[in-house]
Formats: sequence, C-alpha cells, structure tokens
Amino acid sequence: MLTVVLLALLCASASASAIQARAASFNGEYGGGGGERFSHSGNQLDGPITAIRIRVSKYYIIGLQVRYGKVWSNYVGGTQGDLEEIFLYAGESVVQVSGKYDSYLRKLVLVTDKFRFLSFGKDTGTSFNAVPLYPNTVLRFFSGRAGSRIDAIGLHWDYYPSDYENY
Repeated sequence: MLTVVLLALLCASASASAIQARAASFNGEYGGGGGERFSHSGNQLDGPITAIRIRVSKYYIIGLQVRYGKVWSNYVGGTQGDLEEIFLYAGESVVQVSGKYDSYLRKLVLVTDKFRFLSFGKDTGTSFNAVPLYPNTVLRFFSGRAGSRIDAIGLHWDYYPSDYENY
C-alpha cells in the first residue's frame, strides 16, 4: 500500500512540474456590435507583429492589416480614408494599447517596449487602456468586428515567440 501511495505522489509531482505558467490574456472588445467578426489568431503562427497598416478617415479607424513575421494578414474594414503604415524595429513589441471608441473605433495608440507611441485616428469617444495581464508578455494578435469601418477591436497577449528572436 505504501508503494502505491509513493507512486501516486511521484506521478502527481511530475505532472505538476510539467504544467507551464499561464501567459495568455485578452482585452476587449472595445467598440460597437456591428460588422463581421475577424481574428488573426492563426496569423500569430507566422511570427511576431512586425508592421501595421491602419486606414483612417476624418472620424474613424476604417481598416486594419497586420504583418506577422513576414506575412501580411487579410485586410479588414473599409476602403475610404488614408492608409498609414508603421514598421516595428527588430525585436520590438507592442506592450500597451489605448484608444477611443463609440459605435466604431475612433483612435488607436500602440506603445512599444522601445518607448514609441504610434497614434492613429481622432481623440473623441470613450477611452480604453489595455495591457497584458501577465509580465513579460506582448501583443500577439488582433480580433474584433469590421464592416465599412473597424467596429470593435480585441487584443490578445502572450509571450514573444522564442523562435523569432532575430526579427
């Protein structure tokens, strides 16, 4: 009987050490309920966020496209407005996202671990500020709702992919 108890304790100890610490977290959705759902969850497998294209109009964030590693996601949103494109430095990551919204996304500010503030859109609406729940995690991908504009945005955080350290 003692052998069975010792074996059970040994197995429990081994399985507990195999459990990894939780790192993924989510903020959002910020915005309205219109538009069609989108998610870049599969894109994060292409690598870390390395560039962002955002289309803005006078009042709203119209569209979004993100480069993961060297691969661009599908574009979501409308076609009006001006297209802005920002490239992150090698190894740079987004560590905070803030902005404004009402029925649509109006402003987006991305803060990087290199202390850059990348700001898009108008400063009107309800404010939000999103950071990861767990330390040493970064923005890994976006989700949300989009139609002729970005209706709502969700932010997904996790560890920077270790196999992409040289980006």
